[in-house]
Amino acid sequence: MIATPTIFVVDDDRSFLAAVSRLLRAGGYAVQTFKSATEFLQSARPESSGCVLLDLHMPGPSGLDLQDALAKTENPLPIIFLTGHGDIPSSVQAMRDGAEDFLTKPVKKEILFAAIERAWARDARERQRRARRRELRARYDALTPREREVRALVISGKLNKQIAADLGTVERTVKAHRAQVMEKMRVTSLAELVRVAGELSGGENALPQGLQE
Repeated sequence: MIATPTIFVVDDDRSFLAAVSRLLRAGGYAVQTFKSATEFLQSARPESSGCVLLDLHMPGPSGLDLQDALAKTENPLPIIFLTGHGDIPSSVQAMRDGAEDFLTKPVKKEILFAAIERAWARDARERQRRARRRELRARYDALTPREREVRALVISGKLNKQIAADLGTVERTVKAHRAQVMEKMRVTSLAELVRVAGELSGGENALPQGLQE
């Protein structure tokens, strides 16, 4: 079960943590605070949803270091940088690496809340996309090695008789494998099979043999 969306505030300034926590909670948000990137990374949040409100310069790993670390996890929460020491190169790098926004202290409540709402909406979209990819990968993993071969050749546009020749079998057998592929992938047409293949191959993770059509 996914937890209530939360704002994870990471900043080494204790007074800022207290102040922003009061502001966010008054706005109706759930908040957790951390004094360093290390403390945040060590916290258990495998199913957390929401976003990270992140300082740029902190003792130990920086905000950019934490952004890089989060990008490599299975649950890369959106990041809003909120810093009192911003600079153009850092803001450019943060945005290029996928930050939702880069704000400077002090920030108006309306601007901060708007950035948070965008980040939460993005988190919901990306969480849905990852769930869809996991579902499609499970369908693909249910295929036998021969069914994966047939699938790849079908997607490439080959006819059943051409696939049979390529695989050294008969057309009747290819038809049977093709029917199994359609059933296991839960599609009803070639166009849908191709579209699902595009969803699978469009992700960031390494793909198993047969998905690189």
